[in-house]
Amino acid sequence: MRIGIEAQRIFRKKRHGMDMVAVELIRHLQQTDHMNKYFIFVNQVEDNSCIQATDNFQIIQLKESPYPIWEQWHLPRAAKKFRLDVLHCTSNTAPIWGGTPLVLTLHDIIYLEKISLKSGTWYQRLGNLYRRWNVPRVVPRASFVFTVSSFEQKRIQEHFPQIATDKIRVVHNGVSPHFQPVSTEVQEAKRQQYGLPDQFMLFLGNTDPKKNLVGVLRALLLLEKSGKLTVPLVMPDFGEYELNALLEKIEGSSLRERIHLTGYIPNQDLPAIYAKALFFLYPSLRESFGLPILEAMACGCAVITSNTSSMPEIAGDSALLIDPFNPKDLARAIASLLEDEDLRKDLSEKGLHRPPLFSYANGAKKVLDMYRLTVGTGA
Repeated sequence: MRIGIEAQRIFRKKRHGMDMVAVELIRHLQQTDHMNKYFIFVNQVEDNSCIQATDNFQIIQLKESPYPIWEQWHLPRAAKKFRLDVLHCTSNTAPIWGGTPLVLTLHDIIYLEKISLKSGTWYQRLGNLYRRWNVPRVVPRASFVFTVSSFEQKRIQEHFPQIATDKIRVVHNGVSPHFQPVSTEVQEAKRQQYGLPDQFMLFLGNTDPKKNLVGVLRALLLLEKSGKLTVPLVMPDFGEYELNALLEKIEGSSLRERIHLTGYIPNQDLPAIYAKALFFLYPSLRESFGLPILEAMACGCAVITSNTSSMPEIAGDSALLIDPFNPKDLARAIASLLEDEDLRKDLSEKGLHRPPLFSYANGAKKVLDMYRLTVGTGA
């Protein structure tokens, strides 16, 4: 088979969730499939260290373009040029035309829900509008749709009742192998490198409203007023201007000295930061999977996450589950972990057993099986 994989963002410097999922899929296919021919299509190339070409994996940079143009113009033409048997688009959207059989990874349909269009940056809004236009057109023409949790599978089936249920398959994300417990020496070296406090709680978020930074800040404000906010919050990859605007909005400017901004932390450095943190906050309003939950657990970090959408499915009984719409509930959970070292240790030990239940290797096998079914060959 001649298989194309859309991976347009994997060579950018600041890789995030969907980028890393695509990287791990390609890596595991490289390890297991030495027969079929793969064409990995990328857009801009800023850092190509994450994937290397092999005998049957060719990396092809298409003309650098804004994403919609790259996907709707250059990608389908490349699929035709390279005579693909199947094209796998990995990041929710796909070309709306072209004769190449398509499989689609639909991580979520959050942008089809009202919450995704109310706020966020203009860039995020434009991205959501593009997905809102594109996804209803490409889902019906895909041979198979992969999604990342049973929760999201159900949501997609509810939204697209005309699509056969056996066409939507769950392929869980996994945890990259470098997410594991880290020695105290490495933790301390990374703490000094990023100028982190001796003790801290960790929050990975962005300006997307679903990440619930406002809820986190409101919970911290409650703790500050009650005298229970005893350690600072570390927030990678967040800007000073955006933070101050949110603090002003909730009348919480006094929290600024309690929050430590680091700038972007590369994925390979995150294990040491997870391991050093007292605990990890992931009280998102809505997730299709919640990969950072497992990454933190794999590094031995206790986790607070939400009791909504996919997060209970991913966390199991190995995290404190809270109502993300209730800052008081989050504040209580934070206070309990700040005060109870035994509880942190218990969650840390439980959490180490959770990530092995999710495997990129198993996911790659499922994806390869779907390629074969799409093309109708046992090759």
